[in-house]
Amino acid sequence: MLSMLHISDLHFGPPFLPRVGEALQEIAPRLTPDVIIVTGDITQRAKPSQFEAARRFIDRLPDVPKVIVPGNHDVPLYRIRERLSRPLDLYRKYMTPELDGVLRLERAVILWLNSTSPYRAISNGRIHLDQLAYSRKVLADASPETVKFIAAHHHFHPAPDYERDQTMPKAKRAMDIFVELGVDMIFGGHLHRAYIGNSLDVYAGADREHGIIIVQCGTTTSRQGRGREREKNSFNFVEVDGDLLHVTHYLYFEGEGFSPISRHTFPRPGRRVADASRLRGSLA
Repeated sequence: MLSMLHISDLHFGPPFLPRVGEALQEIAPRLTPDVIIVTGDITQRAKPSQFEAARRFIDRLPDVPKVIVPGNHDVPLYRIRERLSRPLDLYRKYMTPELDGVLRLERAVILWLNSTSPYRAISNGRIHLDQLAYSRKVLADASPETVKFIAAHHHFHPAPDYERDQTMPKAKRAMDIFVELGVDMIFGGHLHRAYIGNSLDVYAGADREHGIIIVQCGTTTSRQGRGREREKNSFNFVEVDGDLLHVTHYLYFEGEGFSPISRHTFPRPGRRVADASRLRGSLA
């Protein structure tokens, strides 16, 4: 069974909550994840001191492969010359030099994509055609048994509430291609509140039988939660059990730390559960 700890929107800087960060450090080893996924907004204002603190924090988490993507807050906003000429230099120095990349595991592949758009869509982000071509190159030859994941900061799919967040420009174009490539799950952040569901909840697309499981993470360690997670902190824990994908959502409670508040079980999109008792057992 493959397990993944999904955290997001750490916002190192003034919004970061040290006590919540320590609660995450306490629970992460107990979960024994195989992979840790960090979906962007690691800093508040892309300052060297914030990246340094974030790097130390991430290095304290369990020593497993880490998939890290940048968010719009990891691009200098007010340092305009830097934003236009070298927007992700500090991110690449302290986090990872690869803005798009792939982690290959036994029977799973995790593709990460840089959705920041420093020039045209600073807040809402963008996935470009060359990134979709790269996605096709990485995923098209994967075997049918390989579980396919994508991680990006910005959301391809809005949360079903009244916040009315705009999705990325051309998000539907990307979703159609991801469905065609058989992507099973997309990890995201940016919204500062969690949502776990299927892309068909909002966008039917060309293939209404498949869809993609959407796993949005709230802000794991900052004071900037929104909507139902206003002033709250959360993360997700994902487990792959054959053709079943389990997502457990954790919320922080003052004085108690992080605790699970919901568990979601999905067959891989487009598939059926051959043994119904396995699905019932997962919900027990």
